[in-house]
Amino acid sequence: MIKKVLIANRGEIALRIIRTCHEMGLRTVAVYSTADRDALHVRFADEAVCIGPPPSRESYLRPDRIIAAVEVTGADAVHPGYGFLAENADFSAICEDHGVVFIGPKAGTISLMGNKSTAKETMRKAGVPVVPGSDGAVPDVRTGKKIADDIGYPVMVKASAGGGGRGMRIVREAGDFTRQFSAASAESEAAFGSGELYIEKYVDGPRHVEIQVFGDGKGHVVHFGERECSIQRRHQKLLEESPSPVVDADLRARMGAAAVLGAEAVQYAGAGTVEFLLDASGDFYFMEMNTRIQVEHPATEEVTGADLIELQIRIAMGEGIPEKEVPMTGHAIECRINAEDPFNDFRPSPGVVTAFHTPGGQGVRVDTHAYAGYAIPPYYDSMIAKLIVYARTRPLAIRKMMRALDEFVIEGVHTTIPFHRRLMEDPSFQAGEFTTAFLDTFDLTPAEAEA
Repeated sequence: MIKKVLIANRGEIALRIIRTCHEMGLRTVAVYSTADRDALHVRFADEAVCIGPPPSRESYLRPDRIIAAVEVTGADAVHPGYGFLAENADFSAICEDHGVVFIGPKAGTISLMGNKSTAKETMRKAGVPVVPGSDGAVPDVRTGKKIADDIGYPVMVKASAGGGGRGMRIVREAGDFTRQFSAASAESEAAFGSGELYIEKYVDGPRHVEIQVFGDGKGHVVHFGERECSIQRRHQKLLEESPSPVVDADLRARMGAAAVLGAEAVQYAGAGTVEFLLDASGDFYFMEMNTRIQVEHPATEEVTGADLIELQIRIAMGEGIPEKEVPMTGHAIECRINAEDPFNDFRPSPGVVTAFHTPGGQGVRVDTHAYAGYAIPPYYDSMIAKLIVYARTRPLAIRKMMRALDEFVIEGVHTTIPFHRRLMEDPSFQAGEFTTAFLDTFDLTPAEAEA
């Protein structure tokens, strides 16, 4: 039985976990860097422990300091949230070695799915559709070029240990392969400590659709439907919605079955997301599996009525999961509100929030750690809020999001609110006609946004 949960994270996800823990009657422990001394997750947790200076590598990415906080407070479980150590197999193993419940998959599963090339091979063997490509990591540029020639251009070179678009390059012709391969390898080495790459056929103009799954660690897995995640810039998501405007019941059943098949193959335990590329003909291909709760999990919560954080905790306690897939009703849209300047290539905009007013009303939810007077630190991710709306249909959800964005006031820093407001008005977005390349030609100017 879990009684006290330490949240090894910060910001809105730390607050989100604290809320569910308190509703379950569990005590909570917050950890924080000196930059987050005045953060809301510190204020609302039952206990709080400072774990170091502002840089993440000296605080939130230090397993030893987090385990020390566990020992000092007597916490018997750790929830990693997303980012930081959430998909760190070593951290999961360290928790287990110290007799602490890690609210997530076992270390072996994290390691297997965290390496993109081995994850792809595992899914292929399980019968999940995968994009044609190399059999695992490519040893050198010469071998890689031969594989690319055999597959046919364009191809994608991707970091085996990558994520967030880093260590990823599109190669459209043979003459550019060596340069792009070397650049991707160097970027991957700098970001992840490994320059290992693999190669896939580049699927031109796909949609990014992911399936939310939960497993009990004993071979039983269920899915909670899909989320549409194609609105991205530099391979990072800006908006998600559930269900996808192009996924019908038949395609949902096929994608859900494939995601369940893959998760069952690794005896998955807890929350996971199987991400697919969906092409114009309706064919889909496994891209990666995230072994944690996702930023966009509220969209699924709104259409299923489930508390996904609670389900994570209950699985960690040894409780069961639903016997069959969970039905979806209505439509949810989630906008990531980042402290970024959308008129200046989404440049980060840290600073002090001088005014902060959140929208309300039926079907409107705001997950945030910001408030008037909050100083957004420059050391972490720029997301400061998630605005989620729910309505009976997608058109109604879009109109509700327009109204909610108009009510959302954040002053003192630039935010992505004007971008999202403009997006809601776009005819192609309203029609559900977009791919992952949508923002490459999206026209946003200050004059349009102000109008």
